[in-house]
Amino acid sequence: MALRLVQVNFKARDDAALGRFWAAALGWGVASEGPGVTNIEPVGFQWPDPTAVCVDVVTVPVPETVNYRVHLDLATTSAAHQAELAARLQELGATPADVGQGDVPWTVLADPEGNVFCVLEPREIYRDTGPIAAVVLDCADPRALARFWGAAVGWTVHEVTDGHARLRAAEGVGPYLELLRAPGPRTWKGRVHLDVLPYPGDDQAAEVARLETLGATPADVGQGDVRWKVLADPEGNEFCVLALS
Repeated sequence: MALRLVQVNFKARDDAALGRFWAAALGWGVASEGPGVTNIEPVGFQWPDPTAVCVDVVTVPVPETVNYRVHLDLATTSAAHQAELAARLQELGATPADVGQGDVPWTVLADPEGNVFCVLEPREIYRDTGPIAAVVLDCADPRALARFWGAAVGWTVHEVTDGHARLRAAEGVGPYLELLRAPGPRTWKGRVHLDVLPYPGDDQAAEVARLETLGATPADVGQGDVRWKVLADPEGNEFCVLALS
């Protein structure tokens, strides 16, 4: 058994406005499954599919106290593309962000609601990922967390060191999941987490139980009575196990 990493979930004050920003940033389309929810995915995309990890923006009535440790890295194909994309994103409402990155070749920005993300310089490894190069998760022990997430979603570990781990769907398509060693607690805000989905025929409860045997624990982020199950990975990073329709 395994789960599918299907989307990153942004908690927002205004799902429609933030959804429009990310749709324009990625060159994807916008849809909605109901009031307060905006879905961003490639045009013509048949969800779910490993060729993309989609974006789901959900309006929440009050700011959360949870400080999620997920951000997006965006791919570029040239230095000119990187500069053009960073400039265009700022025209759309992004702002430069300083998270202590120092002098680095990538550009750090915050979206209109303050979620930090990176516009990467061109890298060969990301040439076929689509606009999202990587979904990045801060952690203390990339080696241990790579074992958890590799087993949780069935992704292949391509690289693992004490400071960094890189996983990708077994089909070799879509963005990478990257686990980045962070020396201490985050000093900057983020309201982005991962959502995973069982395969057809699998049982949500059974998958939750399997994840708990791998080291996940139940989590309460104020979700109340909902169809999805909120868990935390072995380092306390909250994520959701969605219910099959």
